[in-house]
Amino acid sequence: MGRIIAVCRSDKKGERKVNIGSARLVENFGVEGDAHGGDWHRQVSLLAMESIEKMINKGLKVGPGDFAENITTEGIDLVSLPVGTKLKAGEALLEVTQIGKTCHSRCAIYEQAGDCVMPREGIFAKVLQGGKVSAGDNIDVAAEYV
Repeated sequence: MGRIIAVCRSDKKGERKVNIGSARLVENFGVEGDAHGGDWHRQVSLLAMESIEKMINKGLKVGPGDFAENITTEGIDLVSLPVGTKLKAGEALLEVTQIGKTCHSRCAIYEQAGDCVMPREGIFAKVLQGGKVSAGDNIDVAAEYV
């Protein structure tokens, strides 16, 4: 079972997100008030702390939200989850819709380190059932959907 380390949001696309500790996930939208929310397949982005630690080990001073992820996790192998996997995150139910992404331009992280983990190790999901998610909550494959 994994754990949520941080819940992040931003007012604008293309910027780092700020850890707000907890938020409400809105069905078929994403994180309430987040710039990336909407009726599309990438409503919520997730990245493992283990992935962020790879960049810290390259000398970067980064943490949760710096890769524009909404939910930072620990103890769950996100990139091994197939598309369609249902995740119970706090009170919310998510469905994995995409693994990784294509970056069309080099972000500040890539310019600093010559690499970025989000395109390879970040995942995206849509919100099937809304609810509150907070740092410290569990996140795991929803047993009733396995």
